[in-house]
Amino acid sequence: MAFPIKHLPVLQNWDCHATGTCCKEYRVTLSDDERQRIEGQGWSPAELGGLPAFRRAGPPWARRYLLNHRADGSCVFLSAEGRCRIHEKFGYEAKPLPCRLFPFVLVPAGDHWRVGMRYACPSAAANKGRALPEHQAELMAFAAGLAEREHLAPLPDGTLNAPPRLEGSKALSWPDVLRIVDALVAMLRNRRDPVERRLRKCLAFVRDLRQAKLANLEPGRFPELIGLLKGAADADTPANLMTLPPPGWVGRMLFRQAVALFTRKDHGPNRGVAGQGRIALLRAAVRFARGKGAIPRMHRILPESTFEEVEVPRGPLPREAEEVLERYYLVKVASLQFCGAASFGLPLAEGFALLALTYPIAMFAARTWRDVPREQAVTQALTIVDDHVGFNRVLATFRQRLGLSILARGELSNLIAWYSR
Repeated sequence: MAFPIKHLPVLQNWDCHATGTCCKEYRVTLSDDERQRIEGQGWSPAELGGLPAFRRAGPPWARRYLLNHRADGSCVFLSAEGRCRIHEKFGYEAKPLPCRLFPFVLVPAGDHWRVGMRYACPSAAANKGRALPEHQAELMAFAAGLAEREHLAPLPDGTLNAPPRLEGSKALSWPDVLRIVDALVAMLRNRRDPVERRLRKCLAFVRDLRQAKLANLEPGRFPELIGLLKGAADADTPANLMTLPPPGWVGRMLFRQAVALFTRKDHGPNRGVAGQGRIALLRAAVRFARGKGAIPRMHRILPESTFEEVEVPRGPLPREAEEVLERYYLVKVASLQFCGAASFGLPLAEGFALLALTYPIAMFAARTWRDVPREQAVTQALTIVDDHVGFNRVLATFRQRLGLSILARGELSNLIAWYSR
C-alpha cells in the first residue's frame, strides 16, 4: 500500500552540488540485500585502494555492515573526481538507499509520510536547487524502499506507526498530534516576531499543553484548547528579550555541555578535538565546564574564539539570517523530525525542547565567525548543529535527557533570549 507524501509549508529547495559532505562525513549502514547487491558487483580491494568494501560495527548482538572508509574519512567508493564509483559503473539505483535518500528525511506520520531535510548538507542549508515537490517521483520511490527496508506495514487502524506521546504516559491521537504541529507551524510563521520570540512562544504553548488535564477534556474540545493556548502563549511571552533574566550558573553549565555535544565532529575531514585522542577530549570537557578562555574546536571548520567573545551581544539578526532560521525550524517541525519515529521515540514536548535548544547553540557557534555576513555564519552553524538532530543517539541517553529536562524548566527561554542579544 502506497502512502501519500505531505510536503512542507515552506519553500525548501535542494539539488546535489557534489560537495562530498555525505561521502566523507557519514557512516552508511547496509541492509543484507544492499550488501549482497554490492558484493555481486564484483569490486576488488585493488579498485578500492586496497581496502575491503565493508566493515562491521556495533555491539556483538546487533552488529551491522557499513560501507568502509579510508583514513581521511571518505567512502571507499568515492573517486578522486568526487563521484560515486557504484553510480558511475552501475547507475543511480545500484547505490544503497541511505546514499540516495540523503539529505531527505522521510517520517511516517500515521496515514502519510512527511518529508524533511538535513541541513548538515550545505546545499539544503543554502536552499540551492529545485523545490521539494519537484522531487516527488523519487521521494515516492524512497518511501516505498524505506518501508521495505525497515519492515513497516500498516497497523490494524491503517496507519504506519503509532503517534508520539505528549510526555510520559500522556497519549495523543494522530489528529491531536497534527493539530499541535499545525499550531507550532503557525507560530513559527508569524513574521511579526523575530524567530527567537516565536520559539519562546512555542515553548510556552508546549509548557501549558503539558500542564493541561487532557484526560478530562470533553470529546471534540481539543481544537478549542489549542486555540486558547496559542492566545495565552502570545499574551504571556515577553516581546522585549531584554526583560528576561540571564541564564543561571546551572543553566550556563548545562548549555555549554550541550554546545560541546552539538558541535562535536568525531570522524571525517572536519574532525575536531576528537581526532587528538581521549585526553584531548577530557581537557576540552574541562574547558567547557569552566567556560573561560579559548573554546575547544570540536569541529574543524569552527574558527578560533573564546568563551568571552561569544558572550558579547551582536544585536538583532538581519532579515536574511532570520529567513534561514525560520526555514530551518519550519522544516523540522512540519516534517515531525523533532519527535517520535524520527527522533529516538522522544515524546513531543521533550523533542520540541531539544529542537529549541539548537537555537542558542547555533547562535553561540555563529558568533565565532566574526568576519563573515551573519546570515552566512548562521547557515554554517546550522550545518554543524543539524548533523546531530535525530541522528546522534547520545541525545537520547538518560544523562542528556536529564540535562534537557532541567533546562526546559525555565532556563531554555532565557538562553534563547540571551544569545539573541
